[in-house]
Amino acid sequence: MSAMQRYRIQFPIDDTEALDQDEAYFHLHDEAGRRTIRFHDYDVIYRYPGLYEQVFYDRLKCQSPATVASILTKAVDRAGGEVSTLRVLDLGAGNGMMGDELRRHGVSRLVGADIIKEAYDAYLRDRPGCYDDYLVADLADLDDETAQRLDSWSLDCLTTVAALGFGDIPAAAFVNAFNLIRAGGWVAFNIKETFLDQRESTGFTRMVRELIFTDYLEIHHMERYRHRLSIDGAPIFYYAIAGIKTAPVPSDAFLHLADQ
Repeated sequence: MSAMQRYRIQFPIDDTEALDQDEAYFHLHDEAGRRTIRFHDYDVIYRYPGLYEQVFYDRLKCQSPATVASILTKAVDRAGGEVSTLRVLDLGAGNGMMGDELRRHGVSRLVGADIIKEAYDAYLRDRPGCYDDYLVADLADLDDETAQRLDSWSLDCLTTVAALGFGDIPAAAFVNAFNLIRAGGWVAFNIKETFLDQRESTGFTRMVRELIFTDYLEIHHMERYRHRLSIDGAPIFYYAIAGIKTAPVPSDAFLHLADQ
């Protein structure tokens, strides 16, 4: 990857504590003036080479791709497997940050998937060749052609990083991706720590808890860690989870919860 351009960015000063994580934003200053961009406006952020890395990794010290890749590797090693043999579907692949980490840990077969074309364009620009295949597709509405293309890779591992619970990856997309992985394959992802709090009662958080604590997933590693800093410098904690898929999720098992 070539050296990235640097940008003049500014985080808001007032009312930052009142913003939910998916409402946070920053100001981008360039020759056209000041532009306000929400953290989850990935289609906009990916158009600027290096902006994603500058905001989330340089300024806010995100360490989720490294953490999730590391706990996956540890879990596979402890189970007597080799991460180099995994055939991974990286859901919400973006411009390839997680793919880079998985390659660094020795993964040799890697398929990326994202719902927005801007992510694919940014991947081709920033990390071409990181993935063996990359699909722009809505896995919540999985068509036969996409399913067959993914099935052809004989996937035995699913990863998704920092994309669950904020509308970036719908519950149906995650369940469909989970079901593409063979039984006995690995699943590694992260979620905001409050999603495991029983006081959180949204449909999606209940779905996540039920998936983790039912027979569909056998947990091998769960670790609380600092995902990144907030715009006011406070730590945001997540859980990184790695486990073995024991059975497919029935189509009607959890999806009704996600709309509640």
